[in-house]
Amino acid sequence: MSTLDIALPHPRKQAFTILLRNALVWKKLLGPSLTFSFGEPVIYLLGLGFGLGQFIGEVNGITYFTFLASGLLAATAMNVASFEGMFSVFTRMTHQQTYDAILATPLQVDDIVAGETLWCASKSVLNTLPILIVATLLGAIHNWTALAAIPVFFLVGLCFAGPAIVVAAFAPSYDFFNYYTTLLITPMFIFSGVFYPVATLPPIAQVIVNILPLSHAIALIRPLVAGQALTDPLLHVAVLVCYAVVGYVAATIFIRRRLIR
Repeated sequence: MSTLDIALPHPRKQAFTILLRNALVWKKLLGPSLTFSFGEPVIYLLGLGFGLGQFIGEVNGITYFTFLASGLLAATAMNVASFEGMFSVFTRMTHQQTYDAILATPLQVDDIVAGETLWCASKSVLNTLPILIVATLLGAIHNWTALAAIPVFFLVGLCFAGPAIVVAAFAPSYDFFNYYTTLLITPMFIFSGVFYPVATLPPIAQVIVNILPLSHAIALIRPLVAGQALTDPLLHVAVLVCYAVVGYVAATIFIRRRLIR
């Protein structure tokens, strides 16, 4: 391993070129992209929110509809950044050879990783906003404080972008992503408080779940959506920032190793 491989990232303003490039491509594929990331959460919201909501009533002082909507918003931000960081980055890196073309210009690997990370976070916001609007129209959200959750969506996207890009850096094929999705993303989706309070889990499970980033994302987003007071916001933000920074540094190092031969 060379010194370049393990050097800290050196992001430059040229990273925004990658962000713009991806945004233009996304604009052309807007329909399929929104259908994939927007359709499933809305189905969950309608099916479970209206269905189970009739039986469950209130959870932690808010309706189950609102409880579920806030959890799905956080989970969507996670899923969008994760899938973009894995599948799209891998496709551009291998099959499309987009990065090879980019590296023939003055842009560097660090610019690519920084741009992809920013795009993952931006796409999390772009795909989460429609769900926020639909949830409001359906009556799950009644408070203007929900708008304060938008920067949190971006932070959640940053948090999950780095680890996903790391997985893409090691992936020999698309099938490799099943490990990360099945062993990490899906358990977080099920156990981190999207559908029920983490407090209902056994004590040891609560300890594990409270280490995971999605739990901290929900702890920030749910009170904002429900109009409740935040509890330990600095702690939750700090945890998400730590995940984002470590993931970004690791992503830069491992993408360098894959692209620089």
